Amino acid sequence: MKLPIYAYGHPVLKRETEDIDKDYPNLKELIDNMWETMYHASGVGLAAPQIGLSIRLFIVDTIQIMEEGREDEGIKKVFINADIIEEGGKPWAYEEGCLSIPDVRGDVMRQPQVKIEYYDENFELKEEVFTGINARVIQHEYDHVDGILFLEHLKPLKRRLLNRRLEKIRKGQVKADYKMVFHDK
Repeated sequence: MKLPIYAYGHPVLKRETEDIDKDYPNLKELIDNMWETMYHASGVGLAAPQIGLSIRLFIVDTIQIMEEGREDEGIKKVFINADIIEEGGKPWAYEEGCLSIPDVRGDVMRQPQVKIEYYDENFELKEEVFTGINARVIQHEYDHVDGILFLEHLKPLKRRLLNRRLEKIRKGQVKADYKMVFHDK
């Protein structure tokens, strides 16, 4: 089932999230719905706060954006109760966007490597290192479960230039190809 995506300005996007356990109600169905929602919205990642849930759960699929012949391979993974252990490398800029903030993009500096501990969808504990785009998407979604939006990583001037567009999103004056929930409507 396609779920609505919560838009910029909704308080759920700024809340602290809670860990869940393997007995979380309808977890498999929730994850399946998140995949369907993310693909319908043409995303590469989706975090639970973006669908209105303050839990530490996010999904990532970078396979769909990897170009043929690239050195690194894409990933399709579920991250539950994730904890970034270490980030490394020289920060690099890349233009990011967010399903909760349609039609807004900006260069974000992130480190190219991340070591993360998490539970997968079968509640098996994993510890892995990811690099490049995979690391970036994980860091972006991880920020969501910490109540951080990519906007907070933008340079102050860029953020000021976006204020009018962000205010329109907050008020629900934006078009998206997917259903959204707005706080101020």
